[in-house]
Amino acid sequence: MITTSKVLRLIPCTPATPSRPLFVFLPGMDGSGTLLQSQVAGLSPHFDIRSLSIPPDDRTGWGELTERVATLIRVEQQRHPGHTTTVCGESFGGCLALSLISRFPDLCDQLILVNPASSARRQPWISACSSLTQLLPAPLYHLSTLSLCNLLIASHRVSRPRRQRLLAAMQAVSPQSAAWRLALLRQFRLEDLAIDRVRQPVLILASGADRLLPSQHEAWRLERCLPRATTLLLPDSGHACLIESQVHLSAILKSQAQWSDRMSLTRAMGAPVQPAAVLR
Repeated sequence: MITTSKVLRLIPCTPATPSRPLFVFLPGMDGSGTLLQSQVAGLSPHFDIRSLSIPPDDRTGWGELTERVATLIRVEQQRHPGHTTTVCGESFGGCLALSLISRFPDLCDQLILVNPASSARRQPWISACSSLTQLLPAPLYHLSTLSLCNLLIASHRVSRPRRQRLLAAMQAVSPQSAAWRLALLRQFRLEDLAIDRVRQPVLILASGADRLLPSQHEAWRLERCLPRATTLLLPDSGHACLIESQVHLSAILKSQAQWSDRMSLTRAMGAPVQPAAVLR
């Protein structure tokens, strides 16, 4: 079930547990955070999890959006004194995470980027989709989201219920807001950010079967720019990899030396690490 709000907010995904590190998820274009649900069970023993919820009709620019999200995170950090903060941004949320960390370099202790859409402006389809989306009548818009949904996933790796949740999350965003967020991606320039200031460890997850964006090549580019970045290739995953049955973010974090010491050694049952390769 998709729940929406008229205000930007951080939604609790777990019962409040101030004794655990804070984990803040920044969602993709849907803005709902609903798609993190499949990862919550594995992450919840180790983190107090919050997900950003962007109202379906929100049309805030990068500058204001970055400031508002930073304020929300600061409020949550006051409830977790003495604990670390992990920010995880997926796709559109990956761009927001990069904007946050470059503008507020002390905001978090570690950063996870999941197929960040920072290469979107270099894709010819972005400009065309941004212009056309807002002109589509509702039936055609819903049909277009169905086609896009198929591009977002490696279908054989995503269960039918999760596929339906993804589609519902996409269709909850109005055509005008979808066009606005596409326009934001078109405006996003990594070169405009002071990411050389970032000293936190950064883990970049790049899907090898991403049919929407060149995520592997973008991961290489980001790794060259970020002093402490490591890229992990998910060779068989699609763009929306976090809803795949084979991907378990908690197990992936435990497999990384610089992350595992921040988590419990108890392994979530049924959460094997997906075969992956570190890109150097």
